[in-house]
Amino acid sequence: MFEIFKIKNIPQKSWSSEKPLNFKPKVSTFLLLCIGLAIFGLGEGLLLVSTTGNSPWSVLAEGITKITGITIGTSTFLVSVGVLSLWIFLKQKPGIGTIMNIIIIAGVIDLTLIYFDPPISIVSKYILAIVSVLLVGLGSGIYLIANLGPGPRDGLMTGLTRVTNLPIAFVRASIEISVVLIGWYFGGTVGIGTLIFAFGIGPAVAASLYLVNKI
Repeated sequence: MFEIFKIKNIPQKSWSSEKPLNFKPKVSTFLLLCIGLAIFGLGEGLLLVSTTGNSPWSVLAEGITKITGITIGTSTFLVSVGVLSLWIFLKQKPGIGTIMNIIIIAGVIDLTLIYFDPPISIVSKYILAIVSVLLVGLGSGIYLIANLGPGPRDGLMTGLTRVTNLPIAFVRASIEISVVLIGWYFGGTVGIGTLIFAFGIGPAVAASLYLVNKI
């Protein structure tokens, strides 16, 4: 069980792309990329449905909005651009997965908000928040192993993991917790669901990478 906290590299499977910058991947690779991103988006959407708190990056975007007066959409875009700019120093490579990340996750989040209603009981809300974190972790593991390029934030995680040689669980958790603290300082809204996500996403992603690699 504790092996998941030691994972430092993205596993390679038979369906993994040999390189991120691959515009003609195998059908199985592209299909699993899309499935992973769809599961990721479902998890993000269900966290919003749970109404227990925004995800860490949404907290940061909201905080920036309160300081600058720009819209949350614009703030989210600028944060993504800022994160992508860090890739230069980490020598991280984008791919079609980086583009599909933006398209599929956003679309699935919108569909989730349309077809799912918030739970009534407090217990159900927090159970849903935990499930959402597990789904984001599962989706991350599948699409990262496809190796067609990570999204902006996952690229930051894998890049820092490679540079520091620290476990993925630790690096991801550190990023999310730091983002929450900065966003909260700027005035972003933090809830219990936010903390569940911040502390749980690192181990969830690492567990997913471990399980997908074993299957």
